[in-house]
Amino acid sequence: MKVALVFCLLASPVLAEGPPAAGRVAFFGIHFIDLSTEGAINGVRADETARTGMAAALVAEDMVARGFVLVPLDPVAKRLETVSNPARCNGCDTAMAQELGADYALTGEVSKVSNLILSLQLNLREAETGKTLRAGTVDIRGNTDESWQRGFRYLLRNLIFRK
Repeated sequence: MKVALVFCLLASPVLAEGPPAAGRVAFFGIHFIDLSTEGAINGVRADETARTGMAAALVAEDMVARGFVLVPLDPVAKRLETVSNPARCNGCDTAMAQELGADYALTGEVSKVSNLILSLQLNLREAETGKTLRAGTVDIRGNTDESWQRGFRYLLRNLIFRK
């Protein structure tokens, strides 16, 4: 059975003049938000936890393949433990990226509405100014490894690194 995958931009993507130049990136991983009734009743699912790690590895590998250097987050680890979601922390991502000597802060999210509807998001911001350079959101259909991989690859190829 093929996985039906539908990409739907929820808002206009934020695009700089050209793709961001390779540099040092503080990648704060992918944050999973379960808005589904299933999550409220059954709690955390092992497959979704694994999928979140897989998605973070996919994004990290793509960044490195494009010439970016991922900076270690160890120096800000204690502060990061106090942040529930680096994508929504009022600029703490760029403040920590600056402290780490990074050029960029990269955050990601997966919002699960149901097993059929999930929304994936990536946001690349300039560490020094906090300005969003590239960002985008896509909806996917299906809560599988394949649908998540396709969704994040789409975001990277068509929004974050679109020429």
